[in-house]
Amino acid sequence: MDLASESDAEILWDDIVSSLEAEELPAATVAMLQSCEAESLTEDTLRIRTSSRFVQRTIGRLGDRLDDAASAVAFQPLHVEVVIAAAASPKAKPKAPAEPPATEPVRREDPPARRPSRKEAPAPARKPENPLVEAVTPTDSLLTFDRFVEGPQNKFAFDAAKQVANGNRNYNPLFIYGKSGLGKTHLLRAIQNYIAQNDPERTCVYRVATDFIDDYSRAMKNASSGAAAALAENYHSIDVLIIDDIQLMSTAAGTIGFFYDTFNYLVGHGKQIVLAADRTPSELGMGNSRFDERVTSRLDSGMTVSIQVPDYELKLQLIDAFYERMRSDARKEHIPGLDANISPELRRLMAERAGTNIRVIEGFVQSCLMLAFQGELMGRPIGEQDIIAVAEQKWPSGQRRVTVEQIQEAVERNYGIDHESLVGSKRNKELMEPRHVAIWLTRELTDNTLADIGKHFGGRTHATVKHSIGVIEEGMKDDRTLQDRVGRIRDSILE
Repeated sequence: MDLASESDAEILWDDIVSSLEAEELPAATVAMLQSCEAESLTEDTLRIRTSSRFVQRTIGRLGDRLDDAASAVAFQPLHVEVVIAAAASPKAKPKAPAEPPATEPVRREDPPARRPSRKEAPAPARKPENPLVEAVTPTDSLLTFDRFVEGPQNKFAFDAAKQVANGNRNYNPLFIYGKSGLGKTHLLRAIQNYIAQNDPERTCVYRVATDFIDDYSRAMKNASSGAAAALAENYHSIDVLIIDDIQLMSTAAGTIGFFYDTFNYLVGHGKQIVLAADRTPSELGMGNSRFDERVTSRLDSGMTVSIQVPDYELKLQLIDAFYERMRSDARKEHIPGLDANISPELRRLMAERAGTNIRVIEGFVQSCLMLAFQGELMGRPIGEQDIIAVAEQKWPSGQRRVTVEQIQEAVERNYGIDHESLVGSKRNKELMEPRHVAIWLTRELTDNTLADIGKHFGGRTHATVKHSIGVIEEGMKDDRTLQDRVGRIRDSILE
């Protein structure tokens, strides 16, 4: 299809806008689309122009949605390119060989690439440097979206993180939770690295909760010098605030108050917040935590997503990805000991023997590669028993005996209750769930009979113990949050 004339471009753009308007886009976005003018149309690209940088940036965030609408209207693949037009339209002087309008094409990928700045216009005034922004270490700079291994257990969190990096504020706050070692920090750093690389005008700050506590504590010690006001101002000027391991803030009442005020200011001014923890927002407020309902409800007011432990298929994907990456890096950087071969069959065995902590899985692959390299030097290829031996070192099976006391302590710690409440006779809702969970885990992880279990839980009857087991088994079928929590407690006991 050859639609090269401007009239065809205008007709096509009108149809695209009408199509998007029918999808119930926000009225402001529709108005921005309508304000743009079609400039040109080629075989595969429709170029539209606007005189507003804000309009250009907002429309660019529509991403594939804009291209999909264009392709549907044109009945062929079509990319929409948004450019900044000069104040004077080239149509005003049709006979003169006028200079082409200054343009700034936006190349949209997933997430979209940073557009080049205009060379013709004076450079805009740069924001003053925020002292909270720290240089990313070489190790953390490798934590990008491209290097994240996606699977069903982390897909929602992965997609949400990319949307945030892309500037989508519908996920605000974004709260990612899951046990340690599943990739939460990788996603948070990927957001930071993407923004730093592609949209440096957005001030993005990454903090572990302990760093946030330190910032607040130092400012309070020097409050008389204006440090507290300066700290608040620095945090208020952030465009994207990322806080990792926020559960570590649970006993710092003063810091939580400062965080709450900062949270409200940033969200109220259209800024983005991303948080990660080892538990859900509601679980952060359990026990003697200083996170009250006022705070936890705010944390849970946006998009809350979990990262699950990897199953066999994802573990195999991870092992293959780590294997290929390590070998490639070894060749590029001349690292001895890692450019070895491990057959697909042995990598499948590695996945079967691997635990669920992704950081440990990466170390497992490295150990196996080094062992394979040593074997190649000696003329003895790595075998199944070698893989099993390394796996035993990383995740000792050893049949460590799990006791009822260990299970009870883990449940009490997770729910923030004392031992007497767990095994006592009180039947209020806050105690029934942890009691049911502890009984279910005892049945799952020990060889105790139902009668023996009852003795460890205040002398409960066989029927009562059986009821508790049934409650958890039924609950985990439909309640993903309960399933997550039981899985995390179980893993903490076994690992």
